[in-house]
Amino acid sequence: MIYVVIGFLWLSVCLYVILGGADFGAGIVELMTKKKNRKYTEKIMYESIAPIWEANHMWLIIAIVILFVGFPEIYTTMSTYLHIPLVMMLVGIIARGTAFTFRHYDAVEDRWQIIYTQIFYYASLLTPFFLGLIAAATVSQSINPDAKNFLDLYIFSWLNWFGVSVGLFTVSLCAYLASIFSLREISDRLELGLMIKKAHQTMIFVVITGLLVFLAAYLSGIPLTKWIFSKPLGVMSISFATVSLGLILRAMHKRKLLPVRALAGFQIIMILVAATYQHNPDIILLGNGQHLSLLKHIAAEKTISVLGWGLILGSIFILPFLFYLMFSFSKASKKRS
Repeated sequence: MIYVVIGFLWLSVCLYVILGGADFGAGIVELMTKKKNRKYTEKIMYESIAPIWEANHMWLIIAIVILFVGFPEIYTTMSTYLHIPLVMMLVGIIARGTAFTFRHYDAVEDRWQIIYTQIFYYASLLTPFFLGLIAAATVSQSINPDAKNFLDLYIFSWLNWFGVSVGLFTVSLCAYLASIFSLREISDRLELGLMIKKAHQTMIFVVITGLLVFLAAYLSGIPLTKWIFSKPLGVMSISFATVSLGLILRAMHKRKLLPVRALAGFQIIMILVAATYQHNPDIILLGNGQHLSLLKHIAAEKTISVLGWGLILGSIFILPFLFYLMFSFSKASKKRS
């Protein structure tokens, strides 16, 4: 049953990065757009994220619950040494959701609309940045439980050049996902051209920040290149992600946009596989040489069994309705357009 639990943890992380990433990216893409085009972009982004707006953070909650119940030592380590970026990320999620709602549904249109919009923009930018910092800290061996001072324990455990580079890469991926996901919601020729141009820009940002991650890893003594390219699975994952990028470019050029969302989601999964497969099932690499494993640092066997069955039964009830929700929103948006 432990493999069922790990499978659901992996699935929830992947879906949160893909769907939640596209959600965060909507604000980032708006922020990156020239002011004269922001009204167009706002409309497009609103139509694009509508199907996932209500449900995307469900995947984050599921991942947290799985860690809390099934892997208490791993949960405790992350919530202790990474409590600052975790709190900042949660504050960003709350601020962003609140600002998004008020800027669209506030009963009075005044200067507060501008403030809500700015909060939405910068919360959309900073939240995935802190998510990237957290992810980088788990594999960079920067968390050292044996450290003796506050800065080493709770600041430099996540605030370092490698973490910053992964944070920027995460922001770029979110903007890329949002621009790609928006393409199928557009019927106007001018708006489609605008968003394809935006998709090209975000692709460039992803490549640049991806190279920055490798540079920061090299300077920090993190064997990222070895992790990814030392075995066939890593090479295959990066190759598939690159081929998918070429297919997306071809689809945008020919204006055949049906497969672009699936290809973008597949790219993200391949990037996650390449970045994590080498040290799997070790989920946290500590600075004192120890590792926290998804197979060793687990809750009692009965707890894992109940958690696994709960996830299986819950998915039977939740997933069909989730897909119906996404289908309904997508259908409604097409009727409006």
